[in-house]
Amino acid sequence: MLNVDEIVNLHESMVVAWHQQSPDPSKCREVPEDFLDIVRIQHAYNFLLWHEEDKARKPNASDQEIAQVKRAIDRLNQLRNDWIEKLDDRLQSHLEEQGVRLKKMAIKCTETPGSAIDRLSIMALRLYHLQEELMRRDVDQGHKAKVRDRFDLCLQQQAHLAEALELLWKGIETGSIQHRAVRQLKMYNDPTLNPEIYKRGQDQRAA
Repeated sequence: MLNVDEIVNLHESMVVAWHQQSPDPSKCREVPEDFLDIVRIQHAYNFLLWHEEDKARKPNASDQEIAQVKRAIDRLNQLRNDWIEKLDDRLQSHLEEQGVRLKKMAIKCTETPGSAIDRLSIMALRLYHLQEELMRRDVDQGHKAKVRDRFDLCLQQQAHLAEALELLWKGIETGSIQHRAVRQLKMYNDPTLNPEIYKRGQDQRAA
């Protein structure tokens, strides 16, 4: 169900492809059956979010541009987290279909497989853009040396995370680690929970 090598390869190949043609994950109205398709959509929202974050830091960005980018970032971050939950939900369905039962001494963990896949997605983006920096011709060797150090460290962290995810999933599949999907329950996008939104509505009604 969960093949870490396939996930890492998918992340890396899609980052390259999407820099040629940007993805539009909103076209997918329903959760796909194939797990890797869910991985791809979640990764696409990280890809879009990464580049919106870059726009927000342009030194010459106007206040209006920054406001637009901030709203886009909020929307994409919500979708990114929604699809992390969909990854974990699909894995939970798989465990139930397979009849996996928790062992008596099953341990709890602080991170779900979906969250680890999200971190691998971000790492694929970071590695791609660090590699872009290594290809630049308008920088000195000091800059390239700094980037090379970061690139090598990211490769080590990617390998560490991939191995940890593989061990996590094996433990979950055998019932020795408890799988529990975590609900992010973001409040800032909910007009009934964000006081800056619902107080504005109350003020308008009072006026």
